[in-house]
Amino acid sequence: MIGSILVVDDSPPVRDMLGRALSSEGYRVATAGSGAEALSCLKTEAFDVILLDIVMPDVGGLEVLDRSRLLCPRAAVILMTGYATLDTAIAALRRGACDYFEKPFKLDVLSVRVRHLVEQRQAVWRERIDPRAPSAEPALIGESLAIRFVREQVAKAARAPSTVLITGESGVGKELVARAVHAESARRDRSFVAVNCGAIPESLLESQLFGHVRGAFTSAVQANRGLFVAAAGGTLFLDEIGEMPLSLQVKLLRVLEERQVWPVGATKLVPVDVRILASTNRDLAREVAERRFREDLFYRLNVVRVEVPPLRERRGDIPLLVGHLIARLNAKLGTHFLGVEPAAVVALAAQPWRGNVRELENALERAMVLGAGDQITLSDLSADLVSPAASRPRDLRGAVREFERRHVSDVLAETQLDKKKAAHVLGISLASLYRKLGAEADDTSAPDPDCG
Repeated sequence: MIGSILVVDDSPPVRDMLGRALSSEGYRVATAGSGAEALSCLKTEAFDVILLDIVMPDVGGLEVLDRSRLLCPRAAVILMTGYATLDTAIAALRRGACDYFEKPFKLDVLSVRVRHLVEQRQAVWRERIDPRAPSAEPALIGESLAIRFVREQVAKAARAPSTVLITGESGVGKELVARAVHAESARRDRSFVAVNCGAIPESLLESQLFGHVRGAFTSAVQANRGLFVAAAGGTLFLDEIGEMPLSLQVKLLRVLEERQVWPVGATKLVPVDVRILASTNRDLAREVAERRFREDLFYRLNVVRVEVPPLRERRGDIPLLVGHLIARLNAKLGTHFLGVEPAAVVALAAQPWRGNVRELENALERAMVLGAGDQITLSDLSADLVSPAASRPRDLRGAVREFERRHVSDVLAETQLDKKKAAHVLGISLASLYRKLGAEADDTSAPDPDCG
């Protein structure tokens, strides 16, 4: 998604300079020459980042900052000033600014900060305006039994209008599963709206979900229809639902039961037709037992359940994922990597990946930023991915398994990851090789029947 930026400064040269520089980086840029003009923009358009001058003749930057929290809560605000003081900086940060730049500033430093904030905002406020637009995310990649089972569950869930609860560790791709359910459902041509329930302050979450009327509370200068209404006819994805405060859980339950929302400050209910998908990395049954999640809401959400497996339970999919991620990172970084050398793939496949696909992508991005040539090599990977284990197993069983793991890795590297050829060289069946690649290398693993 292209980032959107609002540049607010009463100096035409500063506005023009920032506008040209950011537009050349692919952002959609709007400019305002005063605080009042900025507020008008915020009433009609949403932005990812606001670059905001503090000292302006009509409405000052700090006042625009305060009002932007209501008019455009998704926006990250960077304040700019030529009259910097420590007290002003502290006040700005306490009032919700994300950063503070003193003029004159280095444009390349500001550009890096803007890029990071745009990526962060779009990760938190993921609203897909045109549901028919091609997604930047892939289909569910992999051929392991685990991921094929997920695809089957997605297909079945998509055919029904039921609420779906998607569970799994952080980084496994729960939103990707939600988007797949939406894309295969009867609502595919309508909006898919996603919101991270743990990333929005409690004070804002209610009005963002259910909406509010003008004048409902201080600074409510215009009505907000809310995300339930924004997703009307389509799908609303409540990411990390386990983070939702208890006070809002009861209100969400009422909406799910009555299919109506009550905007903050309104005097009548608003009907909504929306399908709810939710996700969590928490054990909601345990959260219910410990009274941190409402039992009735849990049962309402847990109608159809899709569990996304961690990456360590589908290691055979890693080469396919690596290929896709490199292509995507090439587009993001402007690099031209063609792939990964076999020994590096083997090293990647041997990792536990506690952060799952997200951690794998971060490791590849680091290697591509620091590496050279057209392939990622072992030397491009961080030391913790290629260094030997801190301690070698002392018992015979563990030592045998460690030798077996390393031998299998060596043979795979020699055969350029041709699994059929590797299985033949190793003298085992192809099914046994897949089991070895997908199994955890620990002392409790059962011996393979082909290695008797």
